[in-house]
Amino acid sequence: MHTHPIKMKRGLLIVWSLFYFSVANTDTRNQASQPLEFNQLKISRKYVQGKQDSTPKNGTSPSVHRGSTNNQREQDKIVRMPGQTGVAEFDQYAGYVTVDAKAGRALFYYFVEAPQDPSDKPLVLWLNGGPGCSSFGSGAMLELGPFSVHSDNKTLYKKKHAWNRVANMLFIEIPAGVGYSYSNTTSDYYNTGDQRTTDDAYTFLVTWLEKFPEYRDRDFFITGESYAGHYIPELANLIVSKNRATNVTSVKLKGVAIGNADLDDNLNLRATYDYYWMHAMISGKAYTAIKDKCGFNGTYTKDCLNAMNLAIQEKGNVDDYDIYAPICHDASNPSKSSDSLVFGDPCTNHYVSSYLNRPEVQRTLHANTTGLGYPWMDCSQHVYDNWDWKDSPETMLPSIKKLISSGTRIWLYSGDMDAVCSFISTQYVLDNLGLPIEASWRPWRIDNEVAGYVIGYKGLVFATVRGAGHMVPYYQPRRALALFSSFLEGKLPPH
Repeated sequence: MHTHPIKMKRGLLIVWSLFYFSVANTDTRNQASQPLEFNQLKISRKYVQGKQDSTPKNGTSPSVHRGSTNNQREQDKIVRMPGQTGVAEFDQYAGYVTVDAKAGRALFYYFVEAPQDPSDKPLVLWLNGGPGCSSFGSGAMLELGPFSVHSDNKTLYKKKHAWNRVANMLFIEIPAGVGYSYSNTTSDYYNTGDQRTTDDAYTFLVTWLEKFPEYRDRDFFITGESYAGHYIPELANLIVSKNRATNVTSVKLKGVAIGNADLDDNLNLRATYDYYWMHAMISGKAYTAIKDKCGFNGTYTKDCLNAMNLAIQEKGNVDDYDIYAPICHDASNPSKSSDSLVFGDPCTNHYVSSYLNRPEVQRTLHANTTGLGYPWMDCSQHVYDNWDWKDSPETMLPSIKKLISSGTRIWLYSGDMDAVCSFISTQYVLDNLGLPIEASWRPWRIDNEVAGYVIGYKGLVFATVRGAGHMVPYYQPRRALALFSSFLEGKLPPH
């Protein structure tokens, strides 16, 4: 995941280039350019010289979508997805909301209602991280939406533990340049950051609620993972602020839940090496050198960089997003990837990307790809080519504290096989917050099995999901749905 640079020498580029290749070569199922999601790589971006060319790379951008009339809503409705078998049993929509008419900036959304009693269920927004990874491709199609893609890249199958079973789910591709979202002003792709992304998300939400007015008074929740540890607190605090300023509840925000959250640069970096050591991925010599040479306080010496470099070399070719998961060796022959019955097909993200690049699929989704000049990508070429993300706080602790004081329900959850934004990192954040404990640490269970562990603080709940990697709903769909349901109900998961 990408976060704001901390004070480091340029030599860190070398360290994280090794880290990049050690993970990039795994070709995992997560996000297409996922090494760029790493907190650590964002640290190195500060030292890359030169500016991006502000001219369009791929020709003329598509024209902006205007208006949010009932007619457009009906135009956004999807009757049947290509390759869908059987009846969906729920309404689904896809299209655009314009967030800046002057710049021609429009965000793509996918919305699926609950199959049973949607009018009695809340509205939930899901956001993926990156920044620059698709909440539709990763979030909906890979993790928690109603459909995913078979290995033929054409046909869909229904996901048994889709989150729209218990909520009406809204997925937005943000910022512009991610997935099918776009801007007519090319410089928008190279002048974005947390603030603009947050502002655009709020504008989208208010405008979208005009298109779907029956959801204006519905309980609203925000969920997501990874760099959404920035997006979600920032958007939630903006909603609280706007509601107070206007004395009108424009968005009925009830709670937020963030999985494997990127919340603090230094703590996350420290936790990564602690995780390696605790999981027998690096030697005692390498770990001791890191503990001796690295203070993880924002300033990193040459000796510290050398120590981290040694650890990265020792770790080898492991998928840091799930250290025990198999690798996709050949997406055209999934049987070559081991343990697929245990972990799921490790090539699924390749099937999703291929499916979303099919012209008939793009037509069905009402996606405007005119002039983009590149295939749909899980993680945006535009945003990942932008090595100058404008603003990204080094720590999100002040934002979390502010949200706690507002009384908003806050849950943090962690798949325990993720080394990128590990449960250890979240625990370090909780230590710094110093919240009083209201419900002691205990296991939570499904089918008489321990599904994870949970602890309740004053103003915040933290839970782990046993056997899950960075993308919890992908690795443990049943456990993720159970945890999500508990979050919506405001009750700790079952003992």
